[in-house]
Amino acid sequence: MKTLKVIKIGGNIIDNEDALQAFLKEFFKIEELKLLVHGGGKLATKLANQMQVEVKMIDGRRITDAETLDIITMVYAGKINKHIVANLQANNCDAIGFSGADGNAIVSGKRPVKNIDYGFVGDVKQVNTKSLELLLNNNITPVFCAITHDKNGQLLNTNADTIASELAIALSKIFKTVLYYCFEKNGVLKDVNDDYSVIESITSENVQQLIDNQIISEGMLPKINNCIHAVNHNVQKVCIGKPEMLFDKNSTYTTVSK
Repeated sequence: MKTLKVIKIGGNIIDNEDALQAFLKEFFKIEELKLLVHGGGKLATKLANQMQVEVKMIDGRRITDAETLDIITMVYAGKINKHIVANLQANNCDAIGFSGADGNAIVSGKRPVKNIDYGFVGDVKQVNTKSLELLLNNNITPVFCAITHDKNGQLLNTNADTIASELAIALSKIFKTVLYYCFEKNGVLKDVNDDYSVIESITSENVQQLIDNQIISEGMLPKINNCIHAVNHNVQKVCIGKPEMLFDKNSTYTTVSK
């Protein structure tokens, strides 16, 4: 069984052009099959502010009304996605940009209104891997943005960490999948003010204690929940840290395992 690396980038890697270019120059060197997922929240927030569209976030999740959906579609599926694909081509990495609607890859359902109305936010219902398997086996790298669809013509904003997790799970039936969450920190930190206080190992058994002690909270909480969900559904492991963890065996990062 071939190994597939599902890699999600976000944070300052997306917002800092130098950091993005440095990452992409190394990314194409990865010998295993690879799939890239990107976020882009800060750029979407910047554009929303310029357009005087109110930005609402709850527990790291964006409230998405119709105006906000238009903005994030332009930013995620347009500007950021095509910028990454073009630069991968420049680095001799053949790539195709995807939203969940492309190739019917990711079908979501609009999140039901309970205590909070998230608007046009989607929860993943189905991942269709047929076209992705074909591309990957022909050394073409899919590049996913954080937009899915409901198969009724409606696009939906979907958390990029969740998309990466669900893609890794679905593709684990075909490949040996390892999931990487790359951002600007060295990993999950015991102390957010100490970049060297990395928790090197998190498991399904000790994660609840970390949450109860509020070591894992706010924006990190949905990411960890996606990690645990992935390793409990056949993903080999999840690694969280700086992009260097992909290329430097001596780098420090957090490993999430079952």
